[in-house]
Amino acid sequence: MTRVLILGGSWFLGHEVASQAVRRGWEVTTFRRGHSGSDVEGATVVRGDRTKPDDLLRLAEAGPWDLVVDTSSFVPRETLQMARTLEPVTNRYVLVSTVSVYEGWPIEPLSEDSVVLDCPSDAGPDYGYDGDPGPSTYGFGKAGCERAVIETFGRARTAVLRPGVILGPREYVGRLEWWLRRMDRGGRVLAPGRPERAIQPVDVRDVAAFALTPSLTGVFNLTASGHETMDDLLRACLGVTGGKATLEWITDEQWLVAQGIRQWTELPLWRTYKGAWAVDSHRAVEAGFISRPVADTVADTWTWLTSGGAAIEHERAGELGISPQREQTLLGLWDAVQLDHCGSE
Repeated sequence: MTRVLILGGSWFLGHEVASQAVRRGWEVTTFRRGHSGSDVEGATVVRGDRTKPDDLLRLAEAGPWDLVVDTSSFVPRETLQMARTLEPVTNRYVLVSTVSVYEGWPIEPLSEDSVVLDCPSDAGPDYGYDGDPGPSTYGFGKAGCERAVIETFGRARTAVLRPGVILGPREYVGRLEWWLRRMDRGGRVLAPGRPERAIQPVDVRDVAAFALTPSLTGVFNLTASGHETMDDLLRACLGVTGGKATLEWITDEQWLVAQGIRQWTELPLWRTYKGAWAVDSHRAVEAGFISRPVADTVADTWTWLTSGGAAIEHERAGELGISPQREQTLLGLWDAVQLDHCGSE
């Protein structure tokens, strides 16, 4: 019987990891405050706050575990304390990090050998700085969390997962949901950039399955192959919502930038930087990572939404999306640009 501890386990990825572990017949414990989200049926729940030493000691008493999957580490010094508390009662530590730990993201293509941001393992929540387009305090913090776990457990007992964008049912940021709702509304939809631009989002269920890989150790990027495109994503959204919308591609990305469009948020998943969707994940594939087609993720997310599914309310979701008025204004301006271009030929 495999015994697994999930730090988190109620929102998105953590909930999926716990659910899959229960379905495998494992003995599952989740550690969470219980302020939001929902417990996974079949899992033992330990209530507590990772910032409180007494809660961590009480958690350790519920061990031992074969592995811990940490989906909610952001502050290095908190992760360091967590790792030190769990090290005597846990064989392996699986930390979910991010591609934002790389110095070059999203500017340049990346692999696991790319340079990582420097952050001490005992840093607080405000370590680092926010640049444009990077780096970010978020990335610095995650880099420090990685260091905290590796310093405590050693590389031979640690797996660090660095996903890019994770989509699927229960996604609380709402990137895919925004596009689905927009397609469902119908009309002319501003489709940003080149239709053939490669994208690499991964499904939450595939990330969860990889996190539970037996004996997994090492550092792994988790992104899709890059064979699918923005056109594949948006057409999948169009198809599952009934085809009421029309995609209007604005292929001049610099023109869009000049209009003041906020990349990544105002038009979710669109970014001009060449490294945003150029992350090599062959190491994870060799270790068994399988990424399903984006059309499957789109279809299952729409089914979840239309069946009454609702994500946890999160402040990041409020940053997403372009207003209908601004969208149509930009499309009108682009129409004029195209007419002027045709008239000059």
